[in-house]
Order: sequence, then structure tokens, then C-alpha cells
Amino acid sequence: MACRISELVIDCADPDRLAAFWSKVLGYAELGREDDGSIEIGPQDAGFGRPTLVLSPSSAPRTGKLRLHIDVSATDRDQDAELERLLALGARPVDIGQTGAESWHVLADPEGNEFCLLRTRLQPL
Repeated sequence: MACRISELVIDCADPDRLAAFWSKVLGYAELGREDDGSIEIGPQDAGFGRPTLVLSPSSAPRTGKLRLHIDVSATDRDQDAELERLLALGARPVDIGQTGAESWHVLADPEGNEFCLLRTRLQPL
């Protein structure tokens, strides 16, 4: 038997702000809150099939490049239209040494966590 990823946990200074951002990016909803201030977001109707995000409060500063990042793909529009939508939600372009020939865009969420918008368009689940 193998494991499945059930949650991705992101330490952050402002869980409410990041939960709102990532909920809009992914079409997720708030699933719950913990006493420590953590907020879990995920698909409301998909059950335990897809990973959720847990935004966990932390006052520790981030140092260095993230060792894990999220890649996203649009489901209902092309990459250029999705890039415009993500920028309007508060993402910003970041330079991590790209050449400019990449087929993806490197962005950062409102707290500076890098993620990539891929060219591939996926079917909605």
C-alpha cells in the first residue's frame, strides 16, 4: 500500500490573508480552524481525494529559497488570462533566475512564497 498526500502545510505570518488568497486561486473554501490559528482550506465537495492546504501561523522569518513549491495550471482559460487573474488576486512576478524562455511563470503569493503557473491547461475535477 502507498501513501497519498493529504495536506500541505504552509507556515505564514497571516493565515487569514493567505487562506483568502489561495482559496481564490484554487477555488477552495475554508474547511476549519484550529485553536492555534491554523486555517485549513480545500475543495468542499471532493472529500478526502485531493490535498488540502493548512495555513499555519508562524513568526519565524523565512530564510533562503523554498525547498518545495506549488505548481498550478488553469482549468477554464489560457495561461495568459490566468496570469492576469492571479496578478489581480495579489500574486506578483518573481525572478529566481529564469532565462525568459520558460513555458511557465514564476510568481509569489502575498507572503512571498514562490509558485509556478504552468502552460498546461487541466480539466476541472
